[in-house]
Amino acid sequence: MKYSNIPNTDIKVSKICLGTMTFGEQNTEAEAHEQLNYAVKEGVNFIDTAEMYSVPSRKETQGNSEKCVGSWLKNQKREDLVVATKVTGPNDYFKYIRENLGFSKPVILSALENSLKNLKTDYIDIYQLHWPERNVNIFGLRNYIHDENEKWDDNFKVVIETLDNLVKEGKIRHYGVSNETSWGVMRHLQESKKNNLTRCKTIQNPYSLLNRLFEVNLAEISMRENVGLLAYSPMAFGMLSGKYRNGNMPENSRLKLFPQYSRYNNPQAHELISKYLELANELNISLAQLSLAFVNQREFLTGNIIGATSLEQLKENIASIDIKFSKETHNRIDEIQEFQPNPAP
Repeated sequence: MKYSNIPNTDIKVSKICLGTMTFGEQNTEAEAHEQLNYAVKEGVNFIDTAEMYSVPSRKETQGNSEKCVGSWLKNQKREDLVVATKVTGPNDYFKYIRENLGFSKPVILSALENSLKNLKTDYIDIYQLHWPERNVNIFGLRNYIHDENEKWDDNFKVVIETLDNLVKEGKIRHYGVSNETSWGVMRHLQESKKNNLTRCKTIQNPYSLLNRLFEVNLAEISMRENVGLLAYSPMAFGMLSGKYRNGNMPENSRLKLFPQYSRYNNPQAHELISKYLELANELNISLAQLSLAFVNQREFLTGNIIGATSLEQLKENIASIDIKFSKETHNRIDEIQEFQPNPAP
């Protein structure tokens, strides 16, 4: 395993982070524990979850992911593990979680207490804001459209003050953002610096061979301001395994079970996948390993959040950490991207 530090901290985390959104939906609690045990055996010490998981989120399974991790975590040496979770942003669909969604102080405090209970721990290493409260283009939306009637007040300072108090109380060690824009990250950093408050350490955004939008603006912020990327969907919802090529739709696969998740399933993405598969064959590795190794080697990466529904997938994914690309291979990947830059925002 390879490791890096959470920026501006002494916390060492594995470059491979185990994502758990399938726990409690596609994976049973026993299967979740099996994955966690294998990952830790292979040197993974970083686990990511969220209060809204399992995915797809619904009232009947909400919180299951944290609970699966928690029932395992209670029997582990807590200080050896780095656990990240998230508070749900505003969205009318998720009102079954709580009526008032967003990042007001009462909401954050309530959400955190629930997550601590589910995870059977007394602190969270990285507590993340799952998506902004304001109008932004995320989850497959390519272009920003400003809404002059938007009901949002600039509350960055208040939110960070709440998180700062939680750090001082020892309930969280650090905070991060997710599905955030370059403007949002800089506002977080500015408010923290101006008011001498705890600083945003990580940004969890989509990043893969099919979505390199992070490189347009956020990569520069990541490097110059020292905010680490926690890359989610590095396999583009399984598209970059190649199993959906030529119209295939395997039984019990994510897209077969949940066809609404079509973010990465489009003709442009399929065209690029075919080209990446050719390169993977030349290198004598799987398409999945090509895809994950690419993410693992980005200089702005802190953690590559992998997910799996079987132990076989997990083994293949973790093994990607041992693959090192030549400069020529990196150039080949960039050449392929030029055919369809960022086909799946």
